[in-house]
Amino acid sequence: MTESAAYPKVYLGGDLVFRKDAQQLFKAFKEACLAVRLHGVSPFDGQDEVEALPPGKETSLLIARLDRGLMDECAAALFCIDPFRRAADMDPGTAVEIGYMAAQNKPMAGYTVDGRSYHQKVQSYFEQAWHTPLTEEKPQTGGRVRWLDADAMIVHSEGLLQNAMVEGFIRQAGGDIAVADDILTAFRAAASDLAGLIYGASGQEGASHG
Repeated sequence: MTESAAYPKVYLGGDLVFRKDAQQLFKAFKEACLAVRLHGVSPFDGQDEVEALPPGKETSLLIARLDRGLMDECAAALFCIDPFRRAADMDPGTAVEIGYMAAQNKPMAGYTVDGRSYHQKVQSYFEQAWHTPLTEEKPQTGGRVRWLDADAMIVHSEGLLQNAMVEGFIRQAGGDIAVADDILTAFRAAASDLAGLIYGASGQEGASHG
């Protein structure tokens, strides 16, 4: 039995699978997991059969089933909540995965290289993509000020890095959101946070220095 097999399996979710350097990232992340007694599981693990299949509906749905199966096997998860495709919001598939793990009451932690508030992300996106600023809607009867985008949709989740359901589910599962300029640094902090949830703070201190 390998060293990692003795540790709790942790699903490594995020938009990482779409990045050109995905395999190198997952290799580094798995090593970071081992350092805190976790067994990192990439969405690519156990999906060798997919590489030989033609792109299309059936292959895409198979990937969704395989990813769900991996999450079922894992005791916890680490999620990247970086903005996706130059927009304010994160990868929607990852958001679904966060909800799925939350429904199973599994511990989670998150990480990102973008520490701007969600409000700032939305504002920047509309200014850069549509050259349209947010508009302020002042309350008529003493309520709080609301900000609207160019489609008159309310900009929500004040004080958070992402949608309140995304960040809220991670925090309700006990985890924090690690922020750093470098993704590996952010991931290591999140992995340490998650290991603390699983092993307890005192046990994790010994693991990280052992």
